[in-house]
Amino acid sequence: MNPRTHLASFPPYTPIEPFDVLSARMGRAPQDIIKLDANENPYGPSPRVREALARLEYPHIYPDPESRALRAALAAFTGVAAEYLLAGSGVDELLDLLLRVLLETGEKALICPPTFGMYAFDTRLNAGQVVEVPRRADFSLDIEGIQRAVETQKPKALFLPTPNNPDGSFPPAAEIDFLLTLPLLVVLDEAYIEFSGQGRLGEGLTRIRQAAQRENLIVMRTFSKWAGLAGLRVGYGAFPAWLLPTLWKAKQPYNVNVAASEAALASLQDVETLAEVVEQLIRERQRLFAALSAIPYLQPYPTCSNFILCKITSDWGDASTSPGQALKNYLAGQGIMIRYFDNPRLRDHVRISVGKPEQTDAVIAALTSR
Repeated sequence: MNPRTHLASFPPYTPIEPFDVLSARMGRAPQDIIKLDANENPYGPSPRVREALARLEYPHIYPDPESRALRAALAAFTGVAAEYLLAGSGVDELLDLLLRVLLETGEKALICPPTFGMYAFDTRLNAGQVVEVPRRADFSLDIEGIQRAVETQKPKALFLPTPNNPDGSFPPAAEIDFLLTLPLLVVLDEAYIEFSGQGRLGEGLTRIRQAAQRENLIVMRTFSKWAGLAGLRVGYGAFPAWLLPTLWKAKQPYNVNVAASEAALASLQDVETLAEVVEQLIRERQRLFAALSAIPYLQPYPTCSNFILCKITSDWGDASTSPGQALKNYLAGQGIMIRYFDNPRLRDHVRISVGKPEQTDAVIAALTSR
């Protein structure tokens, strides 16, 4: 008995460790760890979420397989009719579901690295091939390269986070418009759109209302970041009409659990409070960016998200340790967790999530006391 052949050399995805694991490994209490490595919302969910979970009535009953109440609330929130919306156990589930129904064995999906690792992971998991068109040095898209790859490699889908992870850049509207003229499915991952600073909760940049009007656009969003529900796993997407019947047939029947659904509903009933938290994080992002810019050995990149990518411009690390890992290890020794990336393009970079003001103060104090 053997697993599928293509999984023999399949590289695993490396997730971020949770508080309890970090606490045990570092010998520190969870409250003594400053966790800025996973772009989580440090303020947590709306108070209404905690109230809703405390009075959860039916945890012993299977959830609605169609997430009807949640989709109706999302329709009111997004302006997209409920019949075009599908909810999932985080965007991760929806990405896997999409590729499961879209790709025949050996068919291709296009990504623009550095970018979110789950696009390549899920493509390979579903026996597809990954076509890469690397970003330019400033992390902008190589539009001509994408066009050539579409013409020669004929991928079925392009995965594009707006803003991008790990650098927080946002492509110009004209570039997205051009990509939508190409003969493939464009999947916009708006996991961080609320932090773009363009209108209330990213309303000035979101493309979600266009998904119901186009044949080749999907827009996915999550409650993990702006609503502080990362631990409950709830996301959603707007899909073209031709694809939805197949997605409904293929999805797991009870994919959004009752706690996640109630938490998302409670969040949508307290949007104003959450929007204020987002604005607070945007202001703190600006303060953190200014402070990081003043550190001689760091070069932060402008960002539209709740994290800042920094290039390390002086000597950190040695032959066995990359600059990014060396800086991560240094901060971890002081109870501060940030993200580094073990790939050639980003070995001299780290990503720092935006936290509370006192967390910013601790990070800057540690970085300036080196």
